[in-house]
Amino acid sequence: MSALLAAPPAVLGRTLWTRVVAMCLVELQKLRRDRTEVVTRAIQPALWLIIFGQTFTHLRAIPTGGIPYLDFLAPGILAQSALFVSIFYGIHIIWERDAGVLAKLMVTPTPRAALVTGKAFAAGIRALVQAVVVVVLAALLGVAFTVNPLRLLGTAVVLVLGSAFFCCLSITLAGLVLKRDRMMGIGQAIMMPLFFASNALYPVSVMPGWLQVLNHVNPLSYEVEALRGLLIGTHMRLWLDLGVLVGATALAVFAASAMLGRLTR
Repeated sequence: MSALLAAPPAVLGRTLWTRVVAMCLVELQKLRRDRTEVVTRAIQPALWLIIFGQTFTHLRAIPTGGIPYLDFLAPGILAQSALFVSIFYGIHIIWERDAGVLAKLMVTPTPRAALVTGKAFAAGIRALVQAVVVVVLAALLGVAFTVNPLRLLGTAVVLVLGSAFFCCLSITLAGLVLKRDRMMGIGQAIMMPLFFASNALYPVSVMPGWLQVLNHVNPLSYEVEALRGLLIGTHMRLWLDLGVLVGATALAVFAASAMLGRLTR
C-alpha cells in the first residue's frame, strides 16, 4: 500500500482506475450469473407506473403544470428503482465479510476507496440495466421521453451518481450495524422516507413546509429533478443537481471507506 501511494500521480491514477474497473467487473459477474434479478427488481417500479401512475393520470389530482402525470412520475420511478438497487448493498458487504471474501480483499494493495468506488459504480451499472426495463415499459405506456443522445447520456450519468451515493450510504450503515438482519431493517426504514420526502411523486410546491425542508437536503430530489429535466424537458438546475450528486457521492465514498475496516475487525 505504501509503495502504491509513493508512485507518481499518473501511475497512481491509472492503478486506482484499473482496480475500480476490476471491482466493477467482479460485481457485474454476479448479475450475469443471476439475470432473473433484473426482472424481479423491475416488478415494483412497473407496478408504480401501471397502477399508481395511470390511476392518478385519470384523477388529475396532482398539479404537474400541464404535463401528464405518468410522464411526470416516470423519472421519479427511475430514481426509485436505482435507490432500491443500491440501498441494500450493505447486506452484500456483510455477506462478503461473513464469507471471508472481504478480508481477502482488504489484505490486497487495493486502497479501500478503490474497493468502495468499484462497488458503488457497479451498483450504478446495475441500476442502468434495470432503468432500461423501466424506460421500455414507460414508453409502452405512452410516456414521451426524449430521444436526444446527449440527454440520454446525461440521464445515465445522473443514475450512476445517484446509485453510487446510496450504495456508499448503505456500506457506511453496514459498518455501523454489522449484522445482515439489522441492515435489512435499517434499509427498509430509510428507503421509503427518502422516496416520499423527495419530488418523485409530487411537485415541491404541494408539500408542507417541513417536508420541503427535507426535500432540499435529500440527494434523491436532485437526482429526480435532473432526470425529469433531461427526459421530459421540465425546469432543472442541471449543474446544481450534478454538483450535489458529485459532492454527496465523494463524501459517501470517504465515509464508506472509513467504515470498511470496522467490518473486518
